[in-house]
Amino acid sequence: MQTYFWVGLGSALGGMARYWCSGAAALLVGEAFPWGTLIVNVLGSFVIGFVAALTGPDGQIVLDARAQRFIVIGLCGGYTTFSAFSIQTLDLMNDGRWASAGANVAASVLLCLLAVWMGHAAAGHISALK
Repeated sequence: MQTYFWVGLGSALGGMARYWCSGAAALLVGEAFPWGTLIVNVLGSFVIGFVAALTGPDGQIVLDARAQRFIVIGLCGGYTTFSAFSIQTLDLMNDGRWASAGANVAASVLLCLLAVWMGHAAAGHISALK
């Protein structure tokens, strides 16, 4: 039951962080393109890659299973917004903005894969320092 509490708490905090970040991006660059969702997904991918590498079997930090679930499943799961990405991309397509929809798909996939790799690499460098 404690695991559900920690995952739920992480999800709530991640969701609030997503809402704030998306709102901040909309204020800074507007809402013509879903920049907030893209930023959230890239940052979430970085954090997942970083934590997975740093706390995995070969990582330098031993993290309690509940703490890892809090971060990876709860916090990152609540923070990243693949469902929002999907509906925003569909809206762009329904508006006939095919180039923007394609750019959102390509940028999201490529940047999130790059971010998860960078997070993994950053954790590897930290692990190598010890």
